[in-house]
Amino acid sequence: MAAQHDQEEYFDVLTKTGEKTGISKPRGEVHRDGDYHRAVHVWIFAESTHELLLQQRADCKDSWAGQWDISSAGHIAAGDSSLISAMRELQEELGVTLPKDAFELIFVFLQECTINDGKFINNEYNDVYLVTTIDPIPLEAFTLQESEVSAVKYISFEEYRRVLAQEHPEYVPYDVNGQYGQLFTIIEKRYKENAEARSLALEKQLNRYASTSLSAELTGLTAADKEALSLLVKAATIMDKIFYVQVWYSNPSLRDWLKENADKSQLDKLKWMYYVINKSPWSCLDENEAFLTTADSAVKLLPKATKPVPGWKGFEYRTSFPVVKPPGANFYPPDMDKLEFTSWKDILQKDKQEEAMGFFNVIRRHSESLFEDSTFQKVGNVISSPQDLYVVPYSQEYNSLLAEAANLLRKAGDMASSSSLKRLLHSKADAFLSNDYYDSDIAWMELDSKLDVTIGPYETYEDALFGYKATFEAFIGVRDDKATAQLKLFGDNLQVLEKNLPMDNIYKSESVTAAPIRVIQLLYNAGDVKGPQTVAFNLPNDERIVKDRGTSMVMLKNVSEAKFKLILKPISDVCIMEEQREFVDFESFFTHTICHECCHGIGPHTITLPSGQKSTVRLELQELHSSLEEAKADIAGLWALRFLMDRDLIPKSLAKSMYVSFLAGCFRSVRFGLEEAHGKGQALQFNYLFEKGAFILHPDETFAVDFEKVEDSVTSLSREILTIQARGDKEAARTLLQKYGVMTPSLKRALEKLENVQVPVDIVPDFPIANQILCDIN
Repeated sequence: MAAQHDQEEYFDVLTKTGEKTGISKPRGEVHRDGDYHRAVHVWIFAESTHELLLQQRADCKDSWAGQWDISSAGHIAAGDSSLISAMRELQEELGVTLPKDAFELIFVFLQECTINDGKFINNEYNDVYLVTTIDPIPLEAFTLQESEVSAVKYISFEEYRRVLAQEHPEYVPYDVNGQYGQLFTIIEKRYKENAEARSLALEKQLNRYASTSLSAELTGLTAADKEALSLLVKAATIMDKIFYVQVWYSNPSLRDWLKENADKSQLDKLKWMYYVINKSPWSCLDENEAFLTTADSAVKLLPKATKPVPGWKGFEYRTSFPVVKPPGANFYPPDMDKLEFTSWKDILQKDKQEEAMGFFNVIRRHSESLFEDSTFQKVGNVISSPQDLYVVPYSQEYNSLLAEAANLLRKAGDMASSSSLKRLLHSKADAFLSNDYYDSDIAWMELDSKLDVTIGPYETYEDALFGYKATFEAFIGVRDDKATAQLKLFGDNLQVLEKNLPMDNIYKSESVTAAPIRVIQLLYNAGDVKGPQTVAFNLPNDERIVKDRGTSMVMLKNVSEAKFKLILKPISDVCIMEEQREFVDFESFFTHTICHECCHGIGPHTITLPSGQKSTVRLELQELHSSLEEAKADIAGLWALRFLMDRDLIPKSLAKSMYVSFLAGCFRSVRFGLEEAHGKGQALQFNYLFEKGAFILHPDETFAVDFEKVEDSVTSLSREILTIQARGDKEAARTLLQKYGVMTPSLKRALEKLENVQVPVDIVPDFPIANQILCDIN
């Protein structure tokens, strides 16, 4: 049963566009007044027979009595959640108890109609779920709720589409040529797609990545460090396991299934190969468009999902994932929206609000746990409330995996020859179990070791809902001492750069700490390293540490060299005017990458709002923060290079190379897709500079830099972004990104040319040393 008030079911009243009004009303009044409200539709689809399960509505129903309808459906009670409602309705009406990974939200359908001589007005937003079983469920396995359902039957989805199109009087009407036609389109596409055509599409997607081997000399490592390296590589693989869970709750099952079945056909092999790159069913280079469907996913058996039937082994289903990548990943309940989170957060005490928005925890539902009992006993009423959400620290959510990783880090720390590495590994092991990462992040900033390690939760790109939650990752490499020494200049001048940033002085910090810069040759990475590979990172992101100690950066030199050789040079041959191609060089590319990372450490972080309240840029800009921050670091990095040249700290001879290499790099980053923070941020910069005339398109469709206009344009955009951040102005950020962070015709044409000549978009690294270590361990 749904939530009740005085024995009558209440619904949340929505606006016509589907937002909650904050008002709830009794069911009868909602349908009398035509209020917009929400419901769930749950379809059970049998894969082997291509049949849908229908229920016959009970004769006592106040709408469409006695007609054949959806497998299971019901209203979402006031304060309740969509997924819980779907799980509950299926259990109550048909006696089928399933975990959340069986339910795939495929679309939302708005039904507006009037029946019963105008007495019943149905303005209903329906969340439509699909449950995919391998074979039809025996009809005798169902336990029907007599007050709701009088019978069930299977019908082929094609036959069902036909009877709906004919408006057959025995079936509840749905417009198959309108929104509800999506149900049939989705099923048809999944099960009638040509395997050869799909293989060709996957091959094309794979060909956008250039394979390259990344290695390093280990001669500078002590024997003890080499032993520690083996443990660290193993610990890094655990970051992979955690990240798979963070992306989506059924993602680990999908990974294992694809790997297990990779040798069954060429198509299965290609699915696995492309999955390994993306670490999910969503393609990073295609705006997170799904390249797999639930039809490709793992099969699970639930012997007790229904009442037993002699000779039937039980309920076999496909673990699901949505076609559209969930913005909240697996950090939040899958059916939670921003309004629900904000309403809950706002009633918490201040310290609990900070936890809710913190980097190192997830948000879960109390009500959801009632449906996760492995015995699948009937659970009775489940009523959500404003306190349904609660915080779970990473140390609890990923406890077994983090305990294993902590043990490996402790052992590696015991072996390490460097005292700073020993401190880092021991403190990080403690952090994994305590969920307090402050000391370990300080230890990481102070690391002075030939064997370089970054491991833990850092970046927040995966949380596209708010940008709050950090994903686990690992980078293990050997420090390049010569290159590291050459870069000290940049870290030492951060305060000077901060003082001279193109923004009002009231927004500038007086205490920017010099940023240590380490250059490494990457040996292995894991965790949140899907799709396009990073060439550098600036950490930590914890504003407390940024304020107290600044940041530190790590440059991945062998990754940069591979990208320049395999991607940037070929891009310049296609997109840059012939007379300026000579200016595209590795030194400028690598130097700007350094300045990009430096500029993450300067500019606004902790800010004062117009109201006088203290906050951070991340909290104010939320899901827009990552894209704008990447654009800020890029464009301010370009400004910083010019500033350092003017003070004779770096050679002026780099000026033209700096700007032209940056222009070529725009095309490289935008190819990552506009759903990715770097890609969207780069589109913003390119389009802004193009509008200002700093970038010029020639008749032969190549681009060039106008050296007379580019400097002022770079300064202007830097000032605009820095001011938006300093004010925490989310609407201004949205306006800027909506105007410039888009695919314009000139940009689109350049990308089409690169695709036509098959210039790789990014690299897929192979790590021979780490692979050998893992092979020896296994």
